[in-house]
Amino acid sequence: MVVRKRKKVERWYYIILTLAVLWNLLGVSAFAMQLLMTPEAIANLPPAERELYTNIPVWATIAFGVAVLGGTLGSVGLLLRKRWGLIVLWLSLLGVLTQMTHALLLSDALKVSGPGAAVLPTLITVVAVALIILGRNANTRHWLD
Repeated sequence: MVVRKRKKVERWYYIILTLAVLWNLLGVSAFAMQLLMTPEAIANLPPAERELYTNIPVWATIAFGVAVLGGTLGSVGLLLRKRWGLIVLWLSLLGVLTQMTHALLLSDALKVSGPGAAVLPTLITVVAVALIILGRNANTRHWLD
């Protein structure tokens, strides 16, 4: 059995991962709001938005959950300096890509909301990839168990 000696971690690593946990918790709250949206609230949406919301397939909702819950858990894992956090972040990225495929390519979201609707999904994808790069870098530097 090979035992790796953990090296001291830079302060910026903890700052970035604390921000990543907070970022992902925002995603968890958006996911919870989507799941808990009442029929009355859905009925009050403009017709085009109501149709978008009511036509979200179950697989896209599951992908959303995997993306945000995986992103949160993976970020916490890296914050705790655990290698499993990186694996969970890969699962989160898979969820992000699946969810964004639906949102940007398979639904009418861009038609309903305009090209500006692509900004947040793009940012979410960039952050998910950046967290994986950070995790791989941390593993290479022997910051993770």
